[in-house]
Amino acid sequence: MKNHLLLLFFLGSFFSVSCQNTTDKNKTEEIEKQTTITPVQAQIENGLSKAYFASGCFWCVEAIYESVYGVEEAISGYSGGHTEYPTYESTNTGTTGHAEAVEVIYDSKKVSFTSLVDVYFGSQNITQVNGQGPDRGSQYRSIIFYQNKEQKDIIEEKIKTLNKQLGDKEVAAQLFPFEKFWIAEKYHQDYEKNNPNNPYIQNVSIPRLNRFKEKFPELLKENN
Repeated sequence: MKNHLLLLFFLGSFFSVSCQNTTDKNKTEEIEKQTTITPVQAQIENGLSKAYFASGCFWCVEAIYESVYGVEEAISGYSGGHTEYPTYESTNTGTTGHAEAVEVIYDSKKVSFTSLVDVYFGSQNITQVNGQGPDRGSQYRSIIFYQNKEQKDIIEEKIKTLNKQLGDKEVAAQLFPFEKFWIAEKYHQDYEKNNPNNPYIQNVSIPRLNRFKEKFPELLKENN
């Protein structure tokens, strides 16, 4: 996803750029020095709730949720896998089982878990398997994590409704019980905000965010 722009193809009017390997070489040493990736258990702190989602590049997903009214912060990280202390580089091999995910810290008095689920499904290609847009691989697969039966019921009902609308297709997102969330390296946090001129951000992340904003104007911080 981030060490040099990996894919930049011009096929007629088609333009594709991958979220993988677009960071400059100077990031390599920085990544190697990061030793503070720690697991976080689901909980409620200071009256704020937490929810966990994966749907492609976490740069994109983080920016989308941070635009939602009632969301205090979205943190990029890794979840859904079987290895301890995953890193960006190990996750990108596709062998850790982890997907790029976000921890959404929100005020449930302002935005409900149901609305966050609507944001999740409404901001992605819900039938794309193992990826979103140009990002392909199990590390980019869609997973929605539940922490209790109430959340599971909400998610399952939403998937059931969407599958009826899709007809001969079905929702690709996996449904997992939440176990651990591992915070990603520091430079991934607020990446879209801090790197507005990055080719991936300009051509994939910002357009995805704008499509979401057009679809859910009533949920945006700027409109509340």
